[in-house]
Amino acid sequence: MSLASKLPWNHSFAGGYPGLSSQPLPTDADAIDYLSRMATADGAGVETGVAVAVDAFFRDTKASGVFDALEACCILAGARTLAGALVPVVGDAPTNVANGFVSGDYSRTDGLTGDGTSYLDSGLDQDDLGQNNNHACVYKTVNADPANTNFGLLKGNGANFIIGNDNRPGFKYNFFRNMNGTADTASAIALGFVGMSRSSATSYNKRSGGTTNSVNATSAAPSGDDITILNPGDATIAFYSIGESLSLEALDTAVANLITAIGNAL
Repeated sequence: MSLASKLPWNHSFAGGYPGLSSQPLPTDADAIDYLSRMATADGAGVETGVAVAVDAFFRDTKASGVFDALEACCILAGARTLAGALVPVVGDAPTNVANGFVSGDYSRTDGLTGDGTSYLDSGLDQDDLGQNNNHACVYKTVNADPANTNFGLLKGNGANFIIGNDNRPGFKYNFFRNMNGTADTASAIALGFVGMSRSSATSYNKRSGGTTNSVNATSAAPSGDDITILNPGDATIAFYSIGESLSLEALDTAVANLITAIGNAL
């Protein structure tokens, strides 16, 4: 890996050394705005390789038509500090609640690890979402402690809007509930992208382990409960998003490429 790729993306030589080498720099205006806000929170710009990965994520989600569906979203990896990781891609910054996540809970490559008590408040509640027009997803890099129950990858406290899992031996289930009162389960806990999207009153799509399935579940009116992340739970996630309905496959591809590229850059 070149020295230039390790320089902050906003360094005068980040694009390479005159007459010797060159490398891509971020070009998407929204990505540059996000990276600039992150640099302010971090105290320095991220490495050029990380910035280029972020730039590709913005371009890919726009090209696939999913970017505009993101209403609350954080890339919980890549940033130099926890403060930088909590800078939102779009929407309001999440609130660090309860005992509060600390720097030791954050990994630049794996993301944010729950402690079973602290959680993020996304700034959205279920009433902010369309009853039949919504999505939620996380990108999980490390499963929960097998001794614990981890329902809180992402949830509304009214138990109406949930992505979670019970990771105890003998259980091993993913849980999905999208504006309905009955949980749907998948028989294996998958690392990587886990998401759900509803664009119909009678069903929604869930995606885990690279497979999308339709769930027959009639929607109910959303509650006013806040949507929280890692509440409670001790898995590790590197990304979350909440918003309007979208293509789970397209978002999965963009997020997986992003997290892989960040890891390669670091």
